[in-house]
Amino acid sequence: MNSRDKILQQIKLNMPSETVLPEKIRFDSHFESTENKFVETLSAIYTEVIVVKDLNALKEKAEELYASVTNRATTIPFLNSWADFSLNIADPHDLEMIEIAILEAEFGVAENGAVWISERHLPHRALPFITQNLAFVIPRNAIVNNMHDAYERLSDTTGWGCFIAGPSKTADIEQSLVIGAHGARSMVIFLIEDYPGIL
Repeated sequence: MNSRDKILQQIKLNMPSETVLPEKIRFDSHFESTENKFVETLSAIYTEVIVVKDLNALKEKAEELYASVTNRATTIPFLNSWADFSLNIADPHDLEMIEIAILEAEFGVAENGAVWISERHLPHRALPFITQNLAFVIPRNAIVNNMHDAYERLSDTTGWGCFIAGPSKTADIEQSLVIGAHGARSMVIFLIEDYPGIL
């Protein structure tokens, strides 16, 4: 018997018995106010949070914040008259000129400030990463405590989705924090009270 066979034989003899995984593994986080924690976390990662009552208030705020900005895009039909950049394109490279994109997100996560987006409301996967500035609209009551709660909300009805938390950030160059080097330079979250959209 050569060394290889001896090693393989020892492996076979020393196979541990299977261990059944627990049905549910989670670490609970409960905050007095998930919204306050969400806002606090987002503030720490350079993201502004704005509460608006409804779509009309959202449009007014968008017009106010981005009055001087051109190449505005959105996935929210109510804001189509505000947008001047059509997302009806075949090549995602054409999105590189977008200065601000206002997109729908399905929910937010209080503990880390992330929002979940999926291809259900996103015509191009590159859009949230190629725009210069990024804004998300989520229902005000759609904030969960932590990532355990977040994953329980997810379903397999979409082929793609991701969590995004704040604008692009990197600190690997001389340990200096740089915002916007690899993606959006700024982020705004609109928490909308009366929203007939995603939920």
